[in-house]
Amino acid sequence: MKEQKNIVVKIKSTNFELTPAIEDYTRTKINMLQKFLKHCADQSGELIFDIEVGKTTEHHRKGDIFRAEINFTAGGTLFRAVAEEANLYAAIDKAKDEMQRELRRNKNKALVAIKKGGARLKQLLRRG
Repeated sequence: MKEQKNIVVKIKSTNFELTPAIEDYTRTKINMLQKFLKHCADQSGELIFDIEVGKTTEHHRKGDIFRAEINFTAGGTLFRAVAEEANLYAAIDKAKDEMQRELRRNKNKALVAIKKGGARLKQLLRRG
């Protein structure tokens, strides 16, 4: 049985106070990405999410603009997703969706590489 890899989630706020509700919401969204982390967990020991949520200043739009940035490190690979929205929760959702696309794309690339390697091996065995 494989051991569960360690997932570290670090949340930082910029230009506003990080409330427990925002922290819980962010952690819930990151936990939704766990099904995409199985492939990454095979490659490295510790999986690290660095999340920064903040209120931007001096933006070209009126009102408050919120920014969510997710950096995910697995082994030597870095994945990054950034979103800006008028609502903090919408920015977190958008960044999570972008990170999900990045992780899915990486997983598909790895599966394609494995399938190509298997096809080449099969081809070599047929010739021999």
